[in-house]
Amino acid sequence: MKHLAAYLLLGLGGNTDPSASDIKGVLESVGIEADDDRLEKLLEELKGKDLNDLIQQGSQKLASVPSGGAGGAPAAGGAAAASGGGAAAEEEKPAEKEEEKEESDEDMGFGLFD
Repeated sequence: MKHLAAYLLLGLGGNTDPSASDIKGVLESVGIEADDDRLEKLLEELKGKDLNDLIQQGSQKLASVPSGGAGGAPAAGGAAAASGGGAAAEEEKPAEKEEEKEESDEDMGFGLFD
């Protein structure tokens, strides 16, 4: 995936036919070592193909993938606030903040992008 991302970045930058050394340069600039076997396979698969056509074909394939259910349930609490339940809504807010703190403790101080 990292090789493809570098290929796409080069394509967006105007390099319509990136070489293996071009892709390695992009990856090394961010401290990633390229896998020569995967890089060569990627370049073989993309050789002679137009990047914009590939993106369009991929978008069409993604559009055909089912991605959702029958819709979401309406948010609860709207009717309570409208009927004068403002005090109840204020009491719920601190409880939500406490839940957020508990969720952040679950990752034991490690974030996804740390």
